[in-house]
Amino acid sequence: MCGIVGVVSNAPVNQLLYDALLLLQHRGQDAAGIVTLQQRKFFMHKAKGMVRDVFRTRNMRGLPGDVGLGQVRYPTAGNAYSEEEAQPFYVNAPFGIVLVHNGNLTNAHALRAELFSADHRHTNTESDSEVLLNVLAHEIDRATRGGSLTSAALFESVRNVHRRLRGSYAVVALIAGHGLLAFRDPYGIRPLAIGRGPDGTVIVASESVALEGTGHTFERNIAPGEAVFVDLQGQVHSEQCADSPTLNPCIFEFVYLARPDSVLDGISVYQARLNLGETLAKRVVSTVPPNEIDVIIPIPESSRPSATQLAHLLGIPYREGFVKNRYVGRTFIMPGQGVRKKSVRQKLNVIGSEFKGRNVLLVDDSIVRGTTSREIVQMARDAGARKVYLASAAPPVRFPNVYGIDMPTKDELVAHDRTVEQIRELIGCDALIYQDVDAMKRAIGSLNPKLDGFDASCFDGVYVTGDIDTEAITRMNGNRPRIEETEEDSSRLVLPNLS
Repeated sequence: MCGIVGVVSNAPVNQLLYDALLLLQHRGQDAAGIVTLQQRKFFMHKAKGMVRDVFRTRNMRGLPGDVGLGQVRYPTAGNAYSEEEAQPFYVNAPFGIVLVHNGNLTNAHALRAELFSADHRHTNTESDSEVLLNVLAHEIDRATRGGSLTSAALFESVRNVHRRLRGSYAVVALIAGHGLLAFRDPYGIRPLAIGRGPDGTVIVASESVALEGTGHTFERNIAPGEAVFVDLQGQVHSEQCADSPTLNPCIFEFVYLARPDSVLDGISVYQARLNLGETLAKRVVSTVPPNEIDVIIPIPESSRPSATQLAHLLGIPYREGFVKNRYVGRTFIMPGQGVRKKSVRQKLNVIGSEFKGRNVLLVDDSIVRGTTSREIVQMARDAGARKVYLASAAPPVRFPNVYGIDMPTKDELVAHDRTVEQIRELIGCDALIYQDVDAMKRAIGSLNPKLDGFDASCFDGVYVTGDIDTEAITRMNGNRPRIEETEEDSSRLVLPNLS
């Protein structure tokens, strides 16, 4: 999962790109990069780390130009510690292209071989984004050979890219001397929005918050399969380039990934989480009588809207029982269990008075490995809670995600091949309540009836692209980011999701 942004303006864009990336920082903090275009020359700076650490005054001065793009990266494939795999990526032909990508190609291995044998193009990293860039470059070269680059030629190129790629991808690319190209996979798995500023600036970004937070007006979401070309004069050209597009956004965006103040594909992320709390209330009542719950406490941050709605509907006091240290990483893929346990204690501290002598219902957005949940339940007991119940606003995570979220292999998922009772025993809570899969889909889907469905593969095992089997998952697991035991965690769930 990553955050991407692209801008065409009539004024320098380096500060605007920096500000937009700060607003997308929750989508990745492993690395950050910006490219600007002045006349026909690209200026690039990228490095590992968070936006505020990667870009200093001297770096910003070296990014002139009125057109640019940027990315915050969380690695889901390749080498998590390679500076070379930080985006944007660049190829010099045709024209000169730089690209940022959010998502994950499920056929990257086959494409890499095809690029070498048939397209005669070289890739120098393990990143699927570099593969995507070279496929795009090859198709643009084919479409423009013997002629000039036009929007029609670009749309034909994207049409052929869609036919070759599998998986999820939201893409922003700059073409030297011509403008900005943005497109989205035919299933709309990863989000992408477009907006404008009062001065004629055109901006595309992963989430609407990056548009509105920089003073721009959100216009619409880029449709699944659609390509948008913004020329250097700020004129917008668009065309549907997929044969049979459907809108199936990743449901985990609404459960956890996106900021609550964003609107994705016509759905308010905040309202989606309120709705999840409403449906979760029915599950709680069927498992634990409300009169046996003294207080409802969220596990910061993304669970707060669901916990608030749950408490309101059940008529039970809502309290903040945990204080979060925002400067300690989350624990989703910490390299060792011992390190993970230590990190939970570092990042959360209990307010003992909210637990002592009470039956407490803890609410989390989701439960993945279960390691963090087990430690938090123990923290509540250590603070004096009589009973500790745990509710998840999402259903059990039973399957790996292959579309750009670094879920562990299925054997590392606490819910894989276990009953709810077995999971409860492992976590150590007195009762465990999960959201229902169909109820989750209805709760979020009701906010936009135009959706064709969701990618909810980590919950239901249904992969919307239709090309995923056990062999494909095994192959992609072999290309998951390599994590060094001695390195500090920089995973997706490190990020403070401000809800």
